[in-house]
Amino acid sequence: MPKLMEVLEFLDNSGKTMVKRLPDDGTAEIKWGAQLTVRESQEAVFFRDGKALDIFKAGRHVLQTQNIPLIGKWVTSFGYGPKSPFRAEVYFVGKQLFNNLKWGTSEPILFRDSELKMIRIRSFGIFSIQVSDSMLFVNKIVGTKGIYNNGDIEDYLKNIIVSRLTNILGDEMKTVFDMPSSFNDLSLTARIKLQADFDGLGLSLHDFYINSISVPDDVQEIIDQRSGMSAIGNMDEFMKYKVAMSLENASQNQGAAGDNMGSGLGAGMGLGMGFMMPQMIQQSMASSVQGSGDKETAIDKLKKLKELLDLGIISQDEFNQKKSKLMDQI
Repeated sequence: MPKLMEVLEFLDNSGKTMVKRLPDDGTAEIKWGAQLTVRESQEAVFFRDGKALDIFKAGRHVLQTQNIPLIGKWVTSFGYGPKSPFRAEVYFVGKQLFNNLKWGTSEPILFRDSELKMIRIRSFGIFSIQVSDSMLFVNKIVGTKGIYNNGDIEDYLKNIIVSRLTNILGDEMKTVFDMPSSFNDLSLTARIKLQADFDGLGLSLHDFYINSISVPDDVQEIIDQRSGMSAIGNMDEFMKYKVAMSLENASQNQGAAGDNMGSGLGAGMGLGMGFMMPQMIQQSMASSVQGSGDKETAIDKLKKLKELLDLGIISQDEFNQKKSKLMDQI
């Protein structure tokens, strides 16, 4: 038997509840003349037969046919008297700003990278929302989705965000190499594009942030290498970088090997490259100021690359990659 309700109110001590249904399940019988209390940052929506009907703003209200005309019209149409209880549910909708809601990809999503082709990425961040249209919100979320508690609503919004993320990243980001400088622009664009989806639910998307985009370990290693060789366009800087990395590796090998023969070889290689490095840098500087100060030619760069390859400072793949670029300049 439905519960007869004479006082309707909901006090949200947590400040985090988006929607609270009275009664918790089923339909209540509400007396005419019942007291309805709607607190600040709340709106109360009367719901009947799968549709939101009447809405109340903050304040104390005595339920009469004058202030709930749609419910009153429904009661009259079925021949109930003015003193007969009517059946309905009441949804108290929180109108405050809900901050720091979290979203994220539970599974990797596919991203077509302009340089690495198809890769899998994960992403997460935070967003803030506010109910802009309580009637629409209750009709869309509660009426068709059957979602009543705050956790389910948050999960539903996360699914919308993730479902749009693939298209947003594909349109706005060409390669993961541009990620660090793209977060702000991506976040702003995502908020603008997602707002249309949120408008259709009676929600306003106040803030949206992409905090991280992560890639598999093998892709991250490529990104780290690209970052370490950010000066690769300048051949002198590239050479110095590779020599320095070789010296560091030789030093580490020397310390790990102790006093055995491997240590001696590692030390010898480290010292040999240590003596060579100043000479190579000096030759590079001399070449750069030779004649009237012209830039070193592509052929000079190729010769230096070959020296680094012969010394084992760069790999064959690295040599081939740079050689291909330099050949285009000849």
